[in-house]
Amino acid sequence: MPDATPAKRPASLGVIFLTIFIDLLGFTIIFPLFPALLQHYLAVEGNSGLLGWLVAQIDAFARLAGSHGNYREVLFGGVLGSVYSVLQFLCAPMWGALSDRVGRRHVLLITVTGTAFSYVLWFFSGSFGLFVLARLIGGGFAGNLSVATAAVADVTTRENRSKGMGLIGVAFGLGFLFGPALGSVATLYDPSLHHPRMASLGVNPFSFAALLSLGFSLINLVWIAARFHETLDPAHRDTAATVRIRHPLHELLNLEAGPVRRTNWAYFVFSLAFTGMEFTLPFLAAERFHYTATSMAWIFVFLGFVLILTQGGIVRRAVPRLGEKKVLLVGVASELAGFLLTGFAPTRFWLYIGLTFLGLGSGLANATFSGLVSLYSRADQQGRMLGVFRSLGSLARGIGPFAACLIYWWLGARTLYLFGAVVLTMPLFLGSALPKPEK
Repeated sequence: MPDATPAKRPASLGVIFLTIFIDLLGFTIIFPLFPALLQHYLAVEGNSGLLGWLVAQIDAFARLAGSHGNYREVLFGGVLGSVYSVLQFLCAPMWGALSDRVGRRHVLLITVTGTAFSYVLWFFSGSFGLFVLARLIGGGFAGNLSVATAAVADVTTRENRSKGMGLIGVAFGLGFLFGPALGSVATLYDPSLHHPRMASLGVNPFSFAALLSLGFSLINLVWIAARFHETLDPAHRDTAATVRIRHPLHELLNLEAGPVRRTNWAYFVFSLAFTGMEFTLPFLAAERFHYTATSMAWIFVFLGFVLILTQGGIVRRAVPRLGEKKVLLVGVASELAGFLLTGFAPTRFWLYIGLTFLGLGSGLANATFSGLVSLYSRADQQGRMLGVFRSLGSLARGIGPFAACLIYWWLGARTLYLFGAVVLTMPLFLGSALPKPEK
């Protein structure tokens, strides 16, 4: 390799970092809007059509599970999040495999363009059906993260792979910190009030939030076109890669038995537990410590900062000294301890001690999970394998919250978090059997 190539790698990582961060800003703006979205569309459409059917199903589910006061808003947000995650689950391996054939840059341009189109539909979504269509299209084109993860694998050495994946975690954490805050601010401006004539085109109280998301996608599109140079060496392209939408579990089950499959299963179980915790943490904080909707934000800000510090600092130092496998096991063990401390926390002090372990464990484990999948995979299959990896995370985000809510409402927080700790012994066991990756 020419001597100049290594000097380009830090710049390439910076470009990838900003690509992910800008994308996640647009993606997370909608998170705090779900309760208000439900109230808006109910006021506009009542209990008729698709929304009426969905609310009826939510009410029936709540009667079965034992409803809480805000069950409609919570489950409405969960359903819309799951719709997006299921599409991402199905399509991420396809985008990853396509990037193995034609390169990362072309696929990123396609997916960001599709994402931008979904935000245009959201801007004009005067009806609930059009809003759902926008979410479906957005989920289908949400292959950016898996393709960008593969690009990190392209520009890092095997020794620095998990450190590079930690950088993705930092971008992820920053996006989840600032995106929801922007979404909350965006609700202060209602375009349909200031420009009543545009209401006939479908402009609604949330169109400004959609416009912000669209703006970030367009910035990302220009950024990729101008600064994202292809990272995949033509010699490492998989010209025989099959590019089609296929059930990612089919891909996983058809992998030969070995460390890639074992790591993916461990990550899936780990993500099930973590997403269930994320979704039920507000219930626990409100019920046990009387947190309000406003004060709840500080919990997630705290978690976000712990994640950023872990993946931006601790991972970069720990992996070269201990290796990916040991850091992964420490991360899962820390997550397990965090579940117990949080679930049984008698005071706010112990709650934040538990949150520290949860953030530390997630930061250590997620960076090394993705690093190990990349290290165990062939150079010409990075996009496909990391696409399967990311799609399993999407599946976990679709299943974990609802399973956790059922256990929480039936058996309570302590039982749920104890059960989560028991579940985490599985990735701990699977991780302990992983071989040391070749460097």
